Amino acid sequence: MAQINIRIENQLNAVGDEVSALIAVVRPILQGLLYALKHEVVAEVGGFEKVKVLMLPRLYRPGDGDIGICFEYAVHDAVKRKDAKVVEKIQDAMQKHCKVPGKKLASILFGAEKSGSLRLIDTAHDLLTDESRLLTGAQAQPPKLKRYINQLAAAFRRPTTRLYLPASISGAWKADLFLGMTDSDRWVGTTVKINPAQLEGATGLRVGIVPSRQGGSDKIILDGAKNLIVCPLPYDAAFMELFYSAWIIVQQFIAADAKLPKEASLPTAPQRMVARLLEERRNFPLVDVIEALQPLAQPELLETSPKEKPAESKREEEALVDTLIAPVSRVLT
Repeated sequence: MAQINIRIENQLNAVGDEVSALIAVVRPILQGLLYALKHEVVAEVGGFEKVKVLMLPRLYRPGDGDIGICFEYAVHDAVKRKDAKVVEKIQDAMQKHCKVPGKKLASILFGAEKSGSLRLIDTAHDLLTDESRLLTGAQAQPPKLKRYINQLAAAFRRPTTRLYLPASISGAWKADLFLGMTDSDRWVGTTVKINPAQLEGATGLRVGIVPSRQGGSDKIILDGAKNLIVCPLPYDAAFMELFYSAWIIVQQFIAADAKLPKEASLPTAPQRMVARLLEERRNFPLVDVIEALQPLAQPELLETSPKEKPAESKREEEALVDTLIAPVSRVLT
């Protein structure tokens, strides 16, 4: 008798309204813009903790890489809050294509200085253990990630540091995230690009996350030339549509000098509601506002539990799959 594994994905909470969904993505976008500010500019106002919401239009200077940085923060945050469609796609990429064992997906926002922007190494020391391994796709023993995490961060700023990295992870300093399964303690270096044309491979990177195009396929593929498992995040009525909508809110809010933009700039009621929440908090530090908005954001949505069921035949196996796998609700309702 055949034994099949069925992954049941249960919603912990119903998908919230569009306002809470937008708030969930606006938060990491604001965080990305804050930590992309120049060091010397932030120092003038007393540090990141002192940057008020109303200061953001005065301190922020738009750049070509801003949306890319915010996309990295948004993907990382989506994994942390268990956004259903993002978690589903990334788990498929890691489990089916990278052969990463485990079920408890986690993300480390990896960073240092890139092009003058401050990046963070978020939660690395909380999530990594002495036995955390970085899977590279090579036949050699996977290196221990915690041992090299600081050296990888230093490689951003000091090219000579790269010479002392193991050959199997010599390009892992280019990672934007480290995605892993905490129950198996196995991780993969991940590059995140808002523009798929800018996706580049490097030794030690395994996964590339990009947006899918509107109306286009979000099928996970192997890019042999780059040696990357390319994972496009879904667009229509899903994460990418939500991200771009949240990006527009933040940009219009900044253009309106941290006040509620004109209706022509933000024509929909949910967009204006989110902008109004920001305007009401314009005299507070941005880090405090980002934290204060967390309870209003869309909560955790997905819980995955494995089940094993005996199957008498291929036909019965297919029937079991159809019966047991519940559909994942859309992010936008």
